[in-house]
Amino acid sequence: MTVPRIAGHRRHAPVPTSRPWQQLSEHQRQGMDADVVLDLAWGRLVFGQTFAALDGIVTALRSEESGQRDICIYPRDPHVLVGMAPDELFIDPSYTYRLDLHRYRPRTDLIRGVFVRTVTSLAEMEQINGIYLRNGMVTGDPATMWANHRTRCFTYLVAEDRRTGAVVGTVTGVDHVLAFGDPEGGASLWCLAVHAQDAPPGTGEALVRVLAERYVGRGRAYLDLSVMHDNTGAIALYRKLGFHRTPAVCVKRKNPINTPLFAARPPGLEDLNPYARIIAEEALRRGVRVEVTDPGWGEMRLALGGRTVLTRESLSEFTSAVAMSRCDDKRVTRRIMERAGVRVPRGAAAGDGDLVAARALLAECGEVVVKPARGEQGKGITVGVASAEALERAVALATQFCPDVLVEELVAGEDLRVVVIDHEVVAAAVRRPAEVVGDGRSPVTELVEVTSRRRERATGGESRIPLDAATTEVVAEAGYAMDDVPPAGERIRVRRTANLHTGGTIEDVTDRLHPQVAQAAVRASRAIGIPVTGLDFLVPDVGASGPIGPEHVFIEANERPGLANHEPQPTVERFVDLLFPETRRR
Repeated sequence: MTVPRIAGHRRHAPVPTSRPWQQLSEHQRQGMDADVVLDLAWGRLVFGQTFAALDGIVTALRSEESGQRDICIYPRDPHVLVGMAPDELFIDPSYTYRLDLHRYRPRTDLIRGVFVRTVTSLAEMEQINGIYLRNGMVTGDPATMWANHRTRCFTYLVAEDRRTGAVVGTVTGVDHVLAFGDPEGGASLWCLAVHAQDAPPGTGEALVRVLAERYVGRGRAYLDLSVMHDNTGAIALYRKLGFHRTPAVCVKRKNPINTPLFAARPPGLEDLNPYARIIAEEALRRGVRVEVTDPGWGEMRLALGGRTVLTRESLSEFTSAVAMSRCDDKRVTRRIMERAGVRVPRGAAAGDGDLVAARALLAECGEVVVKPARGEQGKGITVGVASAEALERAVALATQFCPDVLVEELVAGEDLRVVVIDHEVVAAAVRRPAEVVGDGRSPVTELVEVTSRRRERATGGESRIPLDAATTEVVAEAGYAMDDVPPAGERIRVRRTANLHTGGTIEDVTDRLHPQVAQAAVRASRAIGIPVTGLDFLVPDVGASGPIGPEHVFIEANERPGLANHEPQPTVERFVDLLFPETRRR
């Protein structure tokens, strides 16, 4: 079947923005505003074709605010522009792609699972910032974004997951005709971002298509965008939709945010896992030299001036061997917490075939948790042990990872991780076991596989949901077999533990943390004597509103917490502040 074309404005002559050496004539400038700079909240768009002289662009870029990223698009003779201030400016290593809207072809079928609509509230601008953070983008002032959106010059779209109603993607459009009377009738696309973990397949395509069709409806001639040269996934999408390369380039300032774009990247940086790389990127933004000493281990040497610090992800030389040993053995950690006045669950030791104390605890509590006394990432842990036979199996499993086994009462509540840096609470998040959401078409096995792939993409391969006996057992407890098809919108838990390495998810609750829990976390970090730690608590169920606490039970301390999981809290910034306080942003 032939797909009809949607009529857009057709150009009959080459346009100056596709020829960066061509200056607009006086006739072309008629009706067009001069020296146009638009504030998009995360930075400003400087439209180079509206400036009569290049030194005006240099002046505009020099007024960039700290912590923002200004972009000059369509500058005439960009090599000359950069040559006028080579210590301050650089040509962005990105491509400009253009969609001629008179050639645009709509899809014949609907992209399932996602609904694209216009932003409707200031609160949704804050949700957009959350998606920006997850994608490593610069965030903007929500009030400015909302003020922009209330004009027709800007278009802010969000993608809504039809299953959950959550905002999982966003894109921003700028209408050049309304912005400055563009004689070419153009428009541009900015800040396409999707939630890598939760967004249904096709979310990015849906956002681009809806924006393009908005501008087709306005009779615009083309839709331009800038994309990093190595963003192969986005480039493939744009080419699929009919975008083609155009010679226009972007020029930016050499600011700390842009450092990775114009300064040499240290060898091995791209081989780091997400937990180490996010620290390296923050250090580079501050002018700290990064030497990757062992990428597979996440080890780096950070240097500033005459001082160096060796780190492995969030573990640094600032953490003593004694503090590490206190975190390493959960039995030792329990004793320290009890002395510090932090409540811990009732517990008993097991191992070497001696299960007397463990059986007595099971009889007293009804259900227990069995875990290796030493270990991480949830390996060897069994939750919800309720019988003597299950206890023996759980202890046997735990001894595969450590000969010493700890048995604790099963305390009901949410799994809360509190990150404490320099004995201050920086972030708090509820960790939840992996779950899948039914779509009414796919069996549980397929839902697990699809969700696991999203988790892998979102975490650089660090998190995935195993398809094993434990998953089958948890799904059965929910009343489903692995080949059953759950109804659309049905949430099914597929793992017992909330460890991120087995697909667990995390929800930021920092602003809801009860002061008593925060105080307990600080007491715990001081008692251990550790500068950076992730402290795990069990707290009462977290409702839709109200603070978390004050009832809480300490579970364990992690000497190397993952800092990449706590957006929008500044965990990485506070870690680098600790290492190099002279780079702290005031």
